Amino acid sequence: LPDGDVRVELAPLPNAAGVGVVEGWRGEVIVGVQLDNEGRIGRAHPHDPSWQIWPALEHAVMADIVPDFPLINKSFNLSYSGVDL
Repeated sequence: LPDGDVRVELAPLPNAAGVGVVEGWRGEVIVGVQLDNEGRIGRAHPHDPSWQIWPALEHAVMADIVPDFPLINKSFNLSYSGVDL
């Protein structure tokens, strides 16, 4: 990287919106933010990658017996708390 600042000061941004994306070990971690008229956070939506993978787990266990569920579930290693974000 070139020498210099790694961030820039911004003026207040009323009624603005933004999205941040970073690659996590389960997939993309996404955060959406919307600012109100005064430039404060009005809405925020964090999105855990496990949310997108849960339907795949459902399909993976359809043809298996109930005792196999814990093994299949842990092989996906999904975040239970990520669904509550």
